[in-house]
Amino acid sequence: MRSEEGRHLTGIVGPRGAGKTVLLKQLAACEKDSLYISVDALDEDADLFETIKNFSERYRFHRFLLDEVHFLRGAMGDLKKIHDFLPDVRVVFTESVALAIHDSTHDLARRVRIYPLEYFSFREFLTIRHKESLEKISLEDLLVGSISTGHLRASRHFGSYLSGGLLPFSLEEPDPLPLLRGTVSKIIARDIPTTRRLRIDELPVLEKFIAFIAKSQVDGINYTTLSKNLGITKYKAEQYCEAFEQAFLLQRIFPAGTNVLREPKILLMPPLRLLHRPMDEAVGGLREDFFALAMRQAGLPIQYLKSTTGQKTPDFLIEHRDRKIVFEIGGKGKGRSQFKGVTADQKIILAPDITPSPGRIPLDMIGFLS
Repeated sequence: MRSEEGRHLTGIVGPRGAGKTVLLKQLAACEKDSLYISVDALDEDADLFETIKNFSERYRFHRFLLDEVHFLRGAMGDLKKIHDFLPDVRVVFTESVALAIHDSTHDLARRVRIYPLEYFSFREFLTIRHKESLEKISLEDLLVGSISTGHLRASRHFGSYLSGGLLPFSLEEPDPLPLLRGTVSKIIARDIPTTRRLRIDELPVLEKFIAFIAKSQVDGINYTTLSKNLGITKYKAEQYCEAFEQAFLLQRIFPAGTNVLREPKILLMPPLRLLHRPMDEAVGGLREDFFALAMRQAGLPIQYLKSTTGQKTPDFLIEHRDRKIVFEIGGKGKGRSQFKGVTADQKIILAPDITPSPGRIPLDMIGFLS
């Protein structure tokens, strides 16, 4: 962290279980003047500014590593005061909920640098879990099928990655899904209510909400269908989707074009579907979940193509360097019928266990973009 010296605050934001706490404790062990504080152990009305000020003046701590600041009411205001009035103090903080720091009334945007800490990409999983170090693949190389045999051989590990290998705690747990279930429960019971100020009677609805998405087919899940099936207003459905997205459990993909209804397609973070359905039933949705996560990790925004009733369309669109590229995701036997009538610069089928050929790419290769 010496390279990060300066007056700015440093924020590390990412899902529960991504390794934020481990990182902070490692930083604390490296610096003698550092103090690790688990903010969720403080009273929710604690004065973080006074706490930091006292520790700094009494015990000469100058670097504070604050874990899970979203649990503390008024934390954004306290962080601003620390930055403005304690010039010798440096702060690194973590959040498991992506709070809107840049929209904060406390104007933290120019005072903080945010770094995301995601679950493993497929490439990172191979490096850490299987000691197979493979280079990134650029989107340009991927689209023309320039893929090494080493990358293709790595496909044998893709099933274990989708089954939970992307979760850092899977390194120590042969079956990470029970831990993931506990993590989801904590998010519903603590993280979301803390940041959203929800009523207690809404918590069972949140549990049903995520379970309904996980058990459903991907196509057709949006605010309207969630509202109708769960007996909530469309406004509430949108609120819950936003809350789960900020907690890194859900992914909203908005439609392409300007003259379409702006309801997003609702995907989950992999491997959440496996908490509610076996792999053979969940695999279709899980593949789309993986694609959306991998593209986000690579910094490539995606949209979905909205179809009219009875019309088939490809799943996703990206616009990259003035080119439109559409993707259809499916099983090994997926054909090209969804591309009929679609105008694009390139049309790609992504499927597992296929040999690269013009217009066909193994799905797991998307995991080498980052």
